Parts: sequence; structure tokens; C-alpha cells
Amino acid sequence: MWPEGYGKRVLAEIDSTNAEAARIAGDLAGPEWILALKQTAARGRRGRAWVNPAGNFSATLVLRPAEAPEVVALRSFVAALALFDALEEVTGTPAGLALKWPNDVLMNGGKVAGILLESLGGAGGHLAIGIGINLIAAPDVGQVEAGAVPPVSVLAETGKRVTPEAMLEALAQAYAARDAAFVTYGFAPIRSAWLSRAARIGEVITARTGREELTGTFETVDETGNLVLKTSEARRAIAAADVFF
Repeated sequence: MWPEGYGKRVLAEIDSTNAEAARIAGDLAGPEWILALKQTAARGRRGRAWVNPAGNFSATLVLRPAEAPEVVALRSFVAALALFDALEEVTGTPAGLALKWPNDVLMNGGKVAGILLESLGGAGGHLAIGIGINLIAAPDVGQVEAGAVPPVSVLAETGKRVTPEAMLEALAQAYAARDAAFVTYGFAPIRSAWLSRAARIGEVITARTGREELTGTFETVDETGNLVLKTSEARRAIAAADVFF
């Protein structure tokens, strides 16, 4: 069942669902899901190209949050939990699923999905939550950054063939439930649920920011969404980085 209050549009082809979100945001009366069956200019984090074979999932939720920007940014955790819930539903099992800080979902240790948040129109404007899922096929390892988690697909890992439309139905319902909880109860229960599904917590990881590379034990995610890393020198809270295992 489609969640009440959320719009939906399914497009045969578009440059990017986040770009389409920016174009239509000002005309929307409420939150809207945009699903593209084909993208010609998909993007991931830091402007990287997102490889998107036919049959995979590419969608953006565009909404207008009421909170302060630092609270709005926590919706990356809301979206990650919703993705976990939806993938669990469509595959019939949570086995092998884990959440990788800041914006990825893993399946059997490989990256199966990614999330990209973009602010549209600055503070008080709209938010675009772009989501890509390797439903049918994963990019070749040579197409991803060196040292990154290898990509995997839902089909290869579970044997389940899921259509983008079916994935959207599950994801939209899961997101609506998680977002309602976030708005009502705040970040604390979202943080707790995310941590219980976190990949490599308590293990040594490497975080690369724009200025430095830090290696240490992944202790937790703090109350503002920062990655907390215990290095040989100090305990560091990291707001933004790429994480490598």
C-alpha cells in the first residue's frame, strides 16, 4: 500500500532523479518520489558517476523538512534504515544486510545501495534524497574507487529478481514509517536502530576526509551523526569522510 501523503511519478528516462527533483521541487504540494527506469547522468557522492545498468533502482524522494539544517542532514540515517527494512522485505531475510557509515547499505559484505542527500534552495528549502540500488547487476569492480567495498547485486546475492516498481513500493512504505518516528521521537531511536545494524562497529577502519586519512577503531556514531573513531592519538568525531575497510 502506498503511504498516505506521498506523491509518486515514474519516468521512463531522465538525466538524474536528483536533477529532476530540483526542477520540480517548487511546484510540489508535499513529498514526492521520483523513480527513473533509466538515468543518463546519474551521480553518487562527491559528484562521482553512478553506474546504473537497466533493471537497477534509481529514485529520489524530494521533501521540504521543517527542521534546522543539522537535523535535516540526519535523514541519511532515516533513509538507510528504510533501505534496510525494504531490502529485508523484498528478499525475505535480513541476513547479510548491514549499514555502512555514512550512506551505504551492504549485502554479504558488498555495497548493494547508496544514498545521496542534496539541499535544494539552501536553508528552509527542499531536500532531495537520492537512492540507487543494484537490483539486477553490480558495476564492474574496475569502475569503483580503489579500495572501496566491492559492489554486489540483490539478484546475485539472494537469487531474488525485484523490479524497480516493487522496490519503490516497499521503500516508500518503509521510509514513511521511519520518517514519522524521526519527526515524533527525534534522532535517538533512529541512532540506536542504525547502530544495531552497523557494519564493522568495534573494528579498525580508515576514514578519508578531504584533508587527512585516519585509521582507528569505529566506536560509535554520536548524537549529531558523526563517526567516532578511536585512533592511537585521540578519539575523533568525524562529520564527513569516505570509509574504507
